[in-house]
Amino acid sequence: MASDTASPRRKPDPVTAKGERRRAPYRRRLRSRIIVSFALLGFCLTALFAFATNWTRARVENQLVEDVMNRNIDEYAMRFQLDPSRSPDLPFQQIRAFAYSKDKFDRVREERPEWAAYAPGNYSVSGVDEENKPFSYKLAVRKTPEAWFFLAYDMTESVRGEAQLNRALLISVLVFSLLSLVLGWWSASKVMKPVSDLAARLRAYRGGTSEPEPLAPRFPDDEVGQLAQALDDYSSRLTEVVQRDREFNADVSHELRTPLAVIRGATELLLARPGLDEKVLQRLQRIQRAEQQCTDLIGSLLLLSRNERGQGSSNVARVGEQLLDAHRAQLGGKPLELVLEGDRDLVIDAPESALSVALGNLIGNAVKYSQEGSVRVRITGNRVDVIDSGPGLSAEDAAKLFQRGYRGTHAGHSQGGGIGLSIVSRLCDLYGWQVSVRPGDQRGVVATLTFAPA
Repeated sequence: MASDTASPRRKPDPVTAKGERRRAPYRRRLRSRIIVSFALLGFCLTALFAFATNWTRARVENQLVEDVMNRNIDEYAMRFQLDPSRSPDLPFQQIRAFAYSKDKFDRVREERPEWAAYAPGNYSVSGVDEENKPFSYKLAVRKTPEAWFFLAYDMTESVRGEAQLNRALLISVLVFSLLSLVLGWWSASKVMKPVSDLAARLRAYRGGTSEPEPLAPRFPDDEVGQLAQALDDYSSRLTEVVQRDREFNADVSHELRTPLAVIRGATELLLARPGLDEKVLQRLQRIQRAEQQCTDLIGSLLLLSRNERGQGSSNVARVGEQLLDAHRAQLGGKPLELVLEGDRDLVIDAPESALSVALGNLIGNAVKYSQEGSVRVRITGNRVDVIDSGPGLSAEDAAKLFQRGYRGTHAGHSQGGGIGLSIVSRLCDLYGWQVSVRPGDQRGVVATLTFAPA
């Protein structure tokens, strides 16, 4: 394999043709987002309205009460100064007035120390009485050197009303939030129905005819209709591209098979002649193997272009031995041992052409980058391990090994376009196999081809 030598103490994790993809994070459906947005909008608006209502009520009520108390305590003080012996007649039942002359200041400090401590102004006082009942009142304080005046405005009923109003506002927030949720659900259903219909029709085309029915006529001339029109245009262009690709692949396959058939026939005729020279015989056999490899590759590529599986079954050991024999004839004196080990009876549900291309690329890379030592093809269970003694595998190579056109660090000036492992990956996707590579125990690379269970 084309790769750097990895440290035996720290090796990259095995890399597979499918294992590099990461699943996108889960996103909430658009319909759910619309419903949640409506519910949050309803809740925020009603909560804001409830807060504004309560704040306005409290502010207005407090301002009105303080205005009444200020006017009454001023009137009370004026009447007291005109006739200290007579208590002024106040027309409000909720108001109690208290006036203390200078000689009674000490009495106030003893009986009502909290009142005596207040400076002139308005105050809110709350607590519980001797019967453990809550009370609340507003207290207006006016102090002169000659007299102290206190005006108490009973707010107990107002506080109870405020609590009832708060409960009513809370219930209103909950009710309107629920109504917003229902409205959001209904609106999302209406808004998303055309989009859902469009998605359903697109799913129905999966695996259907090559010329799907146009989508745009089934939708109104709005945003969804424009999207359907754009999808129709894209589908039309994509269908044309796929059709041209299939026609090109079929034409290439047909045109290449004709000269290959000629080569095969001529080679078989030459091999049938008696008394051939050993070197001529070897070259003819090499031509014959090359013709078979080209035929297998063309057949596999044609099936890949059509996304169709070939029919047939293959003995893995027999195909592996044929591939190793072909590479033994091409070693050219390289001190490299090619060995087949393990189970000889493994049969898979795939044509020999597909297995030959997939396994041949793994073996070919192992032979190419191993200058000495051995390349072992080990068959165990339902998998094949190709173990080489090459330079190893770097983390950078491992991350990009199955990308089309990528050539490893050790590729150098060797021949090849970097598409062999990409073809292997596509074959694995087509037949349900798995391919992976990892560093060897000492050096080199172990490439594993795992077949789908029967």
